[in-house]
Amino acid sequence: GPLALARSVLGKDDSPFFVLNADVTCEYPFENMRDFHLAHGGEGTILATKVEEPSKYGVIVMRQGTTQIDRFVEKPVEFVGNRINAGIYMFNPSILDRIELRPTSIEKEIFPQMASDSQLHTFDLEGFWMDIGQPKDFLTGTCLYLSSLAKRSPELLAPATEAYVCGGNVLVHPTAKIGEGCKIGPNVTIGPNVVIGNGVCLQRCVLMEDTTIRDYAWVKNSIVGWHSSVGRWSRLDGVTVLGDDVHVLDEVYVNGASVLPHKSISANVCEPGIV
Repeated sequence: GPLALARSVLGKDDSPFFVLNADVTCEYPFENMRDFHLAHGGEGTILATKVEEPSKYGVIVMRQGTTQIDRFVEKPVEFVGNRINAGIYMFNPSILDRIELRPTSIEKEIFPQMASDSQLHTFDLEGFWMDIGQPKDFLTGTCLYLSSLAKRSPELLAPATEAYVCGGNVLVHPTAKIGEGCKIGPNVTIGPNVVIGNGVCLQRCVLMEDTTIRDYAWVKNSIVGWHSSVGRWSRLDGVTVLGDDVHVLDEVYVNGASVLPHKSISANVCEPGIV
């Protein structure tokens, strides 16, 4: 459906284009996938990842000895393969001729047609992959990304020689400011213009742009949204998510809450829920 709405842009020439699901993370092998797509000459390429329990997913079945996709099997009872759709595609503009201007499921309606016409291939993803559509999965996906970064580009992470690094895999934007006596890590991402006070403890969390963590606060297993703040001696844990412009006051404990934007939290939130 949405691809048909973009027909005038995507179909202006013969150049292939990428389509991505917004809720996945991986190492994004765009150049290798492009080269593979151009080499096989088919209409589409699906990035595939291998999983240990394929019965939970829709499985890609390939034609023996080729990269061509034969069919898709949804949550198979018997083992037919372990490759699943990783949510990243490359298509030739000719795919637009298959899509009507109406609500359309590309996975359920268009892909089977393309496979039947021998026009759909699969490209295997190397390395990690994660569906990050839920907060707990977003945190896990961030950990996987940081671990991958530590192997591929360790110079992008804060060096272990920094006094505040505790456990490694800490990604800090150059504009962030970090106070004295902090313990940060493992698996922490600190965004642009973040201000962290003295004695702060951060573990397995993501701090979005323009957030402030005041002195001696503790943030663990949580996501702090844009323009938000956490007060002195406050604590976030249990997959707490602060939306945009949320302010947790001093000495407040928040456990597993999803806080909607533009809220102020002045009392403890001990049970998970939406605030």
